[in-house]
Amino acid sequence: MERLQKVLAHAGVASRRHCEELIAQGHVQVNGKVVHEQGIKVDPATDKITVKGREIVLEQHVYYLLYKPTGVITSASDPQGRKVVTELLAGVKERVYPVGRLDYDTSGLLLLTNDGDLANKLAHPSYEIDKVYRAWVKGVPSQDKLKKLATGILLEDGMTSPGASKLLKTEQGNTKALIELTIHEGRNRQVRRMCAAIGHPVLALERVRLGFLTLEGLRLGQFRALSKQEVDKLKQGLVQNRRSKGPKA
Repeated sequence: MERLQKVLAHAGVASRRHCEELIAQGHVQVNGKVVHEQGIKVDPATDKITVKGREIVLEQHVYYLLYKPTGVITSASDPQGRKVVTELLAGVKERVYPVGRLDYDTSGLLLLTNDGDLANKLAHPSYEIDKVYRAWVKGVPSQDKLKKLATGILLEDGMTSPGASKLLKTEQGNTKALIELTIHEGRNRQVRRMCAAIGHPVLALERVRLGFLTLEGLRLGQFRALSKQEVDKLKQGLVQNRRSKGPKA
């Protein structure tokens, strides 16, 4: 027996938190009865569970790593008809969703999965998964400015969490520089806003690492399935981070 919201998340309905909202709003039925109670336990093998009238199907969980190019929306669909990342996953039959997001004009590493529970944890800042970006910025940031990026920048939606930053190289007579920035959050256009706040706007941005995963072996637009060992390592890392850091509000 498992908690209902966990079963829904594992079925790829949504993140666990969103599944709790669906339950609270009366959109979920178990064996024909509307369920409002959080934490109710069900047997996904024998209980009939529907969400908004549609019976859930427990798919086998799949995990893909995509080298996202710019000019593609990080979404499963787009009402404006722009190209979305799922269109790049040729041959993938399962309905998968991006873990977090990369902006339209940002390239780099993106995970997609139908494992809603894992996706929610990977995207949540309390698990402190390293997200490493490389950004070409205008001008050359001083060491003081790089330190500010690492210790925290005050943005309009609050102070950023501590991370790491370093200068990799400069080009064109010091008119632009390549910096590497490690963060643990996933706010909207966070890296771009942080760099703009120190007076060095981003010219080009790419995510090169998520946790231990890198883009090695992939070209722009290519993807690959994660191995079982990689998935297990991801899950183990989440557990270890949670235990070492403790729960955060």
